[in-house]
Amino acid sequence: MVQQSGRDIAPAKGKLGVMLVGLGAVSTTFIAGVEHVRRGTGLPVGSLSQMGTIRLGKRTEKRSPKIKEFVPLADLKDLVFAAWDPIPDDAYTAAVKAGVLDRHEHLEPVADFLKGIKPLPAAFDQHYVKRLTGTNVKSGKTKRDLAEQLRQDIRDFKKRSGADRLVMIWAASTEVFLTPGPAHQSLQAFERAMEQNDPAIAPSMLYAYAALMENVPFANGAPNLTVDLPALQQLADARRLPIGGKDFKTGQTMMKTVLAPAFKARMLGLAGWYSTNILGNRDGEVLDDPESFKTKEESKLGVLEYILQPDQYPELYGNVFHKVRINYYPPRGDNKEGWDNIDIFGWLGYPMQIKVDFLCRDSILAAPIVLDLALFFDLAQRARLSGIQEWLSFYFKSPQTAPGLYPEHDLFIQQTKLKNTLRWLMGEEQITHLGIEYYEKA
Repeated sequence: MVQQSGRDIAPAKGKLGVMLVGLGAVSTTFIAGVEHVRRGTGLPVGSLSQMGTIRLGKRTEKRSPKIKEFVPLADLKDLVFAAWDPIPDDAYTAAVKAGVLDRHEHLEPVADFLKGIKPLPAAFDQHYVKRLTGTNVKSGKTKRDLAEQLRQDIRDFKKRSGADRLVMIWAASTEVFLTPGPAHQSLQAFERAMEQNDPAIAPSMLYAYAALMENVPFANGAPNLTVDLPALQQLADARRLPIGGKDFKTGQTMMKTVLAPAFKARMLGLAGWYSTNILGNRDGEVLDDPESFKTKEESKLGVLEYILQPDQYPELYGNVFHKVRINYYPPRGDNKEGWDNIDIFGWLGYPMQIKVDFLCRDSILAAPIVLDLALFFDLAQRARLSGIQEWLSFYFKSPQTAPGLYPEHDLFIQQTKLKNTLRWLMGEEQITHLGIEYYEKA
């Protein structure tokens, strides 16, 4: 153990294996990007862990190291990758099909590396993702069988890759909408439900269960009900493992978590917020199914209510009309376009409008999130931070919290929470931004 003045953190020695559920646009963009950064042919733009700094002490001290130099994170050269996917394409072929990265500039130079990453057969059930079909799938009599096969995959990859530690991240398609039920309330009920092939047990839950049973932290990058269940939270706590999610915060919702706090900070009213998206990637195709869209819609809709707190500000936010639409439009591919029409009102109730047209690249925004989550979840495990990692809410649309707590959605509060957690881990003072000591005379 390296003794820190804040907390004992085991060193990041050896390899860190990143196991991805899904080898589509997000995962291939992430893997190819990491390899370019390692080779010095690309910059990890968007990654707080790699490019961000953290202020320590007073402003006059001018101490602002890079985060990666302040906390003991795994080095990018030590990352090794594995993935599951129902489609048998290797990472190079999948990346070419996804069409996110330029084939000549960013895929051909790392083609041999990408071709070496072939997806493991997935625990896949079309009932939960109706618009996808796949041939690279596991078979078993029960869902418990499939979970045990996933556990074996984890053990095999760890041995084969020589990884010292692992993390697992769900970067696959959005499953149909599910709500917690009796099968999710205890580990015993969950395992019984797996053995009985209960439809309440979705494939994503099998991955989360397998990860936790193999002592691997699990982060959920999609909005489906996965590790946010009493049974799996209890398992994570019992095994002292970090968990978190859910749904990577990339384009339109990131803008909401920036703009809505600004309206609230200035006490400007909100009458309505209409959001619509067009995208043509595999995610768009999956979300064309109403049941998968319902899962995503719930994730996107919750943001405003938690930020604006209409119960505390009924005159300003008590009657907001909030609508979210996602339209599958194949010509756009991964280049999503998000339109927002925002009707606000100010002094004496006078109406104003804001229009946002965000032509974003979904996987380009998601890839650095995957990197940061892999590194920070590994750090959390080495620092023995078990259970829900609310300090990583910064990366999620629907952040998991302890029972009874509402989630914090304001991007800037989330960033403060993240950085203060890093300061706390390393025994540095919290920064409150009070600053009175600069002005108060003795």
